[in-house]
Amino acid sequence: MAKYFNYFLKTVYFLDDDKTSLDVVTNLTTKFKFDNTFKENTVVYYDYVVNDGETPEIIADKIYGSSERHWIILALNDIVHPQFDWPLEQKSLIKFIDKKYKDRANTANGQTGLSWSQSNYKDYFITETITDLNTNSTTIYVNEITAQSYANTTDTATNYTLSDGTNVNISKVKSRKSYYDYEIDNNESKRNIKLLKNEFISLIEEEFKNIIQW
Repeated sequence: MAKYFNYFLKTVYFLDDDKTSLDVVTNLTTKFKFDNTFKENTVVYYDYVVNDGETPEIIADKIYGSSERHWIILALNDIVHPQFDWPLEQKSLIKFIDKKYKDRANTANGQTGLSWSQSNYKDYFITETITDLNTNSTTIYVNEITAQSYANTTDTATNYTLSDGTNVNISKVKSRKSYYDYEIDNNESKRNIKLLKNEFISLIEEEFKNIIQW
């Protein structure tokens, strides 16, 4: 990261309200962003799944030969806050969940934020599966419902004969997702990122220098 900021322009910063004392600092308000057309061009990147514990620096060092190039990974994936937009490793994720839901837990009875998140539910769903019994082809619809609808719904599976003679089975199954599973799924969704192909790295670095120092 140190070398990354070396290319940024400097700016004058006054140290007091009277503007009698000043210093020259790096202008951190400058930002570099990939053009959307470039990011959507599948020729320049490939998909990558972040392994547990991998950081942008680790991946940049492994793929690009230098951890200093981690900013390319962040920029290509529109990651502004690595702490929140990057997948947490398992141990950190558990601590995050426990802390996030601690205020909802009944700590007087020894309940932790983690255990509260595992025993309380955030989302409720009804999954409708339509199966053509002649061809075994299926169509699945998943709809979100309220907690009350969930409580009043029972699973069903019924065979029907349509007007054209087609025999189908329509099943409806309810399900729910705990706060814990929600956080796990949300974290997992951040593992799928794009990596710029190595042959474009030098080009992007030069373009970055030209733009940032303009």
